[in-house]
Amino acid sequence: MENLSQARAKELIIEKSFALGFSHVGFSQATFLEKEARYLEKWLKAGKHGSMAYMENNFDKRVDPRKLVEGTQTIISLLFNYFQKQALELEGPKKVSRYAIGEDYHRILKNKLSQLEEFIKELFPGAQTRSFVDSAPVMDKVWAARSGLGWIGKNTNLIVKGKGSWFFIGEIITDIPFPYDLPHADFCGTCQKCIEACPTGALQPYEIDATLCISYWTIEWKGMLREEWKSKMENWAFGCDICQEVCPWNRFAQPTQEIKFLPLPFFHEFQSENWKNLSERAYRRLVAHSPLSRIRLKKWLNNLGIQ
Repeated sequence: MENLSQARAKELIIEKSFALGFSHVGFSQATFLEKEARYLEKWLKAGKHGSMAYMENNFDKRVDPRKLVEGTQTIISLLFNYFQKQALELEGPKKVSRYAIGEDYHRILKNKLSQLEEFIKELFPGAQTRSFVDSAPVMDKVWAARSGLGWIGKNTNLIVKGKGSWFFIGEIITDIPFPYDLPHADFCGTCQKCIEACPTGALQPYEIDATLCISYWTIEWKGMLREEWKSKMENWAFGCDICQEVCPWNRFAQPTQEIKFLPLPFFHEFQSENWKNLSERAYRRLVAHSPLSRIRLKKWLNNLGIQ
């Protein structure tokens, strides 16, 4: 569009984002994350990423998006609410994290971000854009915090003041400069509820040891559950929501309006024997559009305590 200022374009992009279902949008200047680079290097050297070797890859790009996409000027961070009032409880009872009970968020958010990219290119023909949803070495919580959407809390989740932390994060990287937003203060204060509630001791203020995290054990760890873990899991079979459930800021959370994040039918239709009788191939078809597709049937049965 001719004579369109970056400030007006920013307003239009925010309006379009809301129309697509995003609840918060922020703009931050692409730069080298010096503080985060030091922290990440220390965290990796301590082995707190466990078997997630991909965290070690592309270190330079992870801490500087200008090396990920040449010419990058702006990181547009976007939040999408996925909150359900209760974690999904299955036979057992076993629980599934709220983020994983509906369709896989990667595909849903990526589609919405692609539409927003097209809109940006209509405003600025020739603009370079790339969008990501956990699909590249991008420190999404850091950029969301830098753009003023919230702060990274003691539970290491992004917390939005007056809204809570039940949000997926996506971002668009572009070579268009915009007026940038400012980060705001940390409002965790003296609260330690998330740290005190973690049954495995995975949390220290603003730091998580993934190797002690129930989400890591049930998803990222490819082997079977260790015996010493089972007594600490509090019935979580996929993911864990404890450090978010106890966060006082989440008392303000509102249920998602996105029907694709409502529980998928198979969670209610399948009991223990149904799962046991499935072949790996049938399981793969069943969970193809679910976050459950990240793990194999044998591990899912083990997480459920069936084998």
